[in-house]
Formats: sequence, structure tokens, C-alpha cells
Amino acid sequence: MFHSIRWRIAFLYTVLILVTMLGLGLYLSNFIRQTYMNDLKSKLTTEARMVGEVIRPLLANGTSNSDQVDLAAKKWAKILGARVTIIAADGVVLGESDEDRKLMANHSDRPEVIAAQARGQGSSIRFSQTVRYDMLYTAVRLDTQDVVRVAVPLNGVQANITHLQRILFSATFIVMVLAILLAAWIAGRTSRPVRELTEAVRQMTAGEITDQPVVKTVDEVGQLTQAFNHMSVQLREQIQALESERAKLFAVLEKMTDGVVIVDQQGFILLMNQTAESMFGVPHGTSTGKPLVEAIRHHQPFELWQKCQKFGATEEASLDLSKRLILHGIATPLGQALPGSTLLLFQDMTRQFQIETLRRDFISNVSHELRTPLAAIKALTETLQDGALEDPPAARRFLGQMETEVDSLSLMVTELLELSRIESGRVPLAVKPTRPVDILIPACDRLRLQAERSGLTLIVECPDDLPAVQADAPRMQQVVVNLLHNAIKFTPPSGQVTLSASRQGEAIIFAVQDTGIGISPEDLPRIFERFYKADRARTTSGTGLGLAIARHLVDAHGGKIWAESELGKGSTFYFTIPLV
Repeated sequence: MFHSIRWRIAFLYTVLILVTMLGLGLYLSNFIRQTYMNDLKSKLTTEARMVGEVIRPLLANGTSNSDQVDLAAKKWAKILGARVTIIAADGVVLGESDEDRKLMANHSDRPEVIAAQARGQGSSIRFSQTVRYDMLYTAVRLDTQDVVRVAVPLNGVQANITHLQRILFSATFIVMVLAILLAAWIAGRTSRPVRELTEAVRQMTAGEITDQPVVKTVDEVGQLTQAFNHMSVQLREQIQALESERAKLFAVLEKMTDGVVIVDQQGFILLMNQTAESMFGVPHGTSTGKPLVEAIRHHQPFELWQKCQKFGATEEASLDLSKRLILHGIATPLGQALPGSTLLLFQDMTRQFQIETLRRDFISNVSHELRTPLAAIKALTETLQDGALEDPPAARRFLGQMETEVDSLSLMVTELLELSRIESGRVPLAVKPTRPVDILIPACDRLRLQAERSGLTLIVECPDDLPAVQADAPRMQQVVVNLLHNAIKFTPPSGQVTLSASRQGEAIIFAVQDTGIGISPEDLPRIFERFYKADRARTTSGTGLGLAIARHLVDAHGGKIWAESELGKGSTFYFTIPLV
């Protein structure tokens, strides 16, 4: 129902009337009650003063005329139609119209009596324990310091107010019903032109030729109708122009693969899709009408187009535009679709080229890493065959060296397999809330003995109150172990390695800081590549895979890893893990 503007208008109008009437009713109810109570208090005060003037002679002799005072209280209660109580200055009841005064308690603690003694008069509304309903009490102090109190029940006042509220609520209900009917009628008349205009739009969308809606008003709806009529005329005039554009778009959709550029016979661009704009760094929507060579600012695509124009046949070429962009270009004449125009298609081959380069580098690095231990094993084997077996101490030493080289080969193969599994996503991560200290301490304990043998001081700085991170604890311990192992290996004796963790926004940042030899600026961007070693001579031990494994594990946890270093002053490796 509320999807219709008609009912939305009616609903808001009704709510406004309802809220207004309820607020007015509550205000009038409280206002009348307060006015009635003020008038009643004023009346009772006047009556109390009148009673006080009459019985003043009886009160002049103190409590000796108590019986006469009591009779006077009953007499005036009948005259006034109210409860009359005469109270001495000390609170003793001298006269009471409704109860036995002798059985009544001292009244010096009554609020209206206290107020009368203090200010000359006082009033209060409270539940009477004597008569068991709410009463309005008004007390007046006399010259003799005695107090005359007049009280009336509030039952009648409450009944009048309740009756008034019923009248107000009934009127509110009637007005609300009338408001709904009136709002529905007004909303219907207001929305009728909009419904007619909507129906005309639907017919035009369906391709039906319809008469233009008649403008019946000069308000916003009438202006909208005029605008619609003007728009429908323009649409009819533009249909033929759109047919020509449709041919261009059809040709593009039929032949598009990646980046698409349509060039006319003079070399001006007719169309360039967003992919091609991104490839050549052309601002969006600025290429149409410009010469091809001016828009893309590369001679190779222009030469490809020229060659296609010259021979009138499809031409292909590999375009090496920069180190970061390698394209495969295809130039195809559009023929009858757009005579004289050429369709240029560009396929981004950068990723494939990078993969091929990585494959070559990988084979070269693996070959280099395998050559040294294999050459050593072969040399040791030949030495043993040449007679070293006859020398048991030398033979044992050679066998120990062979075992070391075999362990190195085994470690390399294991790390290669591990890296391959991580990169392919075949390593399941048991991610769960983990305290940062449970990542740093186990890794530190594993390499503490190695650090001590190297004469290094190992420090862990990790507050216990850090929030937990979403991590696979053993995998993240492996990251810390790899970073810590590197720090120990490249830090001279008497140095220091510090492991720390702190909060940074919605993540925990871990750091492994050493006082070692540092990393040169040209090596720093590549240290997380497979087999890359800052030691160009590769004289240091290790496979060059530890940091690559660490990077992939951090990436799998949704974090990032980086390093900061300065030659001769040490290095700091950072990585982040998101919070739980």
C-alpha cells in the first residue's frame, strides 16, 4: 500500500492530525484540571477564613470551649458542604465535622497545617486515612495561632476530568476518520495526473505510439507533463541517429576480446572501450575524435594500424610498450560494418610474460642451488673411491660432509614443496583467535639456544593485554622462526635481536629487529622473492625460500609484510595480522 504516493500522502496527513489532536487533548485536560484545582483552592481558602472569623470568639478562651468549637465545625460543614477541622496551635484537634475529634491524632505534622503556620495558609492533596480517599486540604492560620482547615473530596473533580477526556478522545477519533477520508480524496486527485503520465511512459517504453498526455494544471505535475511531451518528440527525432550508433556498438560487441579501439580511415578514434583506456593511460571519455597516435602516444599500435590499412587484411603483432605492459595486437578491417574503419584489439600478455620470466628464473635458481651440494657430494664420492675409504677418520669426515650436503638438498626440496603448496592454496589454515604472545614465545624458545651460541641477546616485548588475532598459530610461528633465523644469521656476536608486538588500528603489528649488517637499498625490494639472496656470491647458507614462505603465509592471513633496513645498523621486519 505504501508503494503508492496516494497512500503515503494520506498516511502522513492522518498521522499529523492524530498527533495534533492527542497533544491538544492532553494539554487541555491538564489545563482544565489545574484551573479547576486553583479555583477550588481559592474557594476553600475563602471559606476557611470565613469560618475562622465566626469561631474566633470561641477560640479566645483556649480549650475550655472545645465542645462548642466541635459543634461549630459540624454546623459549618453542613453549610459549606465540606469537611471542617479546627486545630489548635499545638496540633490538637479542637473541632471536627466528620469524625470524633477525641480519637484523632495530633495534626501538627500535616503539610497544610505546617504551611499555614509558616505562611498563613497552605494546601495539599493526599490520601486521607480517616475517610479512605483523596482529599484537597486548605488551612488558614488565625490571629490566635489556631488553624481552620477545610477539605473536600476529589472524586467529583476526577469524574469531571475523565468525562472531558472521553469527549476529547471521541472528537479525536471522529476527526481522524474524517481526515483519512479527506486525505485519500486529496491524494487521489493529486496523483491522478502522475498515474496518467506513468501509463504514457509505459506505453512508450513498450514501443507503442500514444497520444501525448494533456496538460491540465500549471503546477509541478503540469510542468513534468510538458517536459515529457517535449522529450517524446526529441526521442522520435533521435531514433534514426541511434540506429547508426547501434551499428558501431554491434560491431564492437561482435569482435571485442580485450582492449578495443575503432579507428576511421583518416586515423581518428571513433570508439575506445574502458579496457583500452586503462592500458594506454587515456582519461576516460577523452579519446573520441582524437588521432590514434596522439591519444595512445605509442608508435607500435599506430604502425599496426597503418599496416592493416596498407594491405587491407588482418595484422597481428606483439607490442612491448614498457617493462610493465606487453600486448598482443590484432588489427582487423571492419569492411561493410564501417567502411574504411579498422578494429584494433589488444590482449594484455604482461602476466604470461612475467610467468615465463619467473619460470626461467626459477629453473636458473634451482639449478644454481642444486649444483653446489651435488658437486660437493660428487667430489666427496670420488675422493672416497680414490682410496679415502682406507683412512677411517677421513672417511667418516667425508661421510659427515656428504650427510650435511644431503640435508641441505632435503631442506631445499621440503621448502620448495611447502612453498608450492602455500602458493597453490592447498595448505589449510586452522584460523582461530590467538594471543600475540602465543605466536612470539614459542618461536623465540625454538631459536633461543642458537642465538646464545651466536653470542646474541634475544628479547621479547609483548604486552599480555593485547587483543587476540585471527591466525593459525603454528603457521604464524613458522613466519616468526624464519624472520628470527635470518636475524640471528646476519647479526654479529654481542648483537641483539628484539621480537615485539603492538596494536595498530584493527590489526596487531609484529616486528623482528636486529643490530646486524643490514640490507642494501637495491636489495630491499626483492628480498621476499624466491631464491633471492642479498649475498650476490651466495656464500651464505640457506635456500633463499624462508622469506618467500613467510610472505605467502602472511598474505593468506589477510596481512602484509615488509622490511626496513640500513647498512651497518641492522634491519627490522614487520608483518600485520587482523584482529578477531
